[in-house]
Amino acid sequence: MLKSHFILPLIGVISLNFLLTAAQAKTFKIATISPDGSAWMQTVRAGSKEIEKKTQGRVKFKFYPGGVMGDDQSVLRKIRIGQLHGGLVSGADIVKKNTDYQVYGLLLKYRSQDEIDHIRKVYDPLVQKGFEQDGFIALGLAEAGFAYIMSSNAPITSVDQLHKQKVWVPANDASSMEAISAFGVAPIPLPFGDVLAGLQTGMINTVALPPIGAIALQWHTQIKYVTELPLLYSMGVFAFDAKTFKKIRAEDQAIVREVMARVFNEIDSENKKSNRVALQVLIELG
Repeated sequence: MLKSHFILPLIGVISLNFLLTAAQAKTFKIATISPDGSAWMQTVRAGSKEIEKKTQGRVKFKFYPGGVMGDDQSVLRKIRIGQLHGGLVSGADIVKKNTDYQVYGLLLKYRSQDEIDHIRKVYDPLVQKGFEQDGFIALGLAEAGFAYIMSSNAPITSVDQLHKQKVWVPANDASSMEAISAFGVAPIPLPFGDVLAGLQTGMINTVALPPIGAIALQWHTQIKYVTELPLLYSMGVFAFDAKTFKKIRAEDQAIVREVMARVFNEIDSENKKSNRVALQVLIELG
């Protein structure tokens, strides 16, 4: 039986360990426009559960899917003020944080998946390093795939036909606006969350995105034509606030990095397959 002069210090040590563990425990708030229930979200959630288990509950994730926290610009602003800790984002807003990232979205520069795979072997590590220099940890990079022109009222086979359409570009995406304008088209900027309604009402009738995105966001319900020309390559990045990330234990940082790198490699692989299937689905849907 322990004597009282042993019990009190032991209780103190246990209490101190509990308080230290509680202080270091963290629930990270992560936002994305990706719909809840999508394969992307299911895979990321599974990775977060693995992290929680491996860190003994010290690191947890709370996700805000489906654009409930706004578009990428809103998500990045909320990360900056501490309301969020990270986001699964893409497009021009994250390019502003790391201009090297735009190498993936160059217009009409890539012709095949093989070209992209070769480029990524070289540039993925450089892009991830660039994010860290700008205050973000890129926990994962994953392709959304080649974006194709999709229209609701007529097939697009020439620039002249594109001039006659109401073409959408993401709101606040200066690079997309400039790229489309170079073809003599006056695009209509809208947030992602307003695009489906825009297609339904006729405010816009032409969009560009990967096949899996068209299906996941339900835009395919308003689409009748797909131009089979890879317009640009679309990527997503799990961008995490570096200052917040570095507050957790070094061993927990290593676990998060290892698990999420594996998760995003899996997403990458699955998205390649899914885009091929999704394009065929669009064709079969007429």
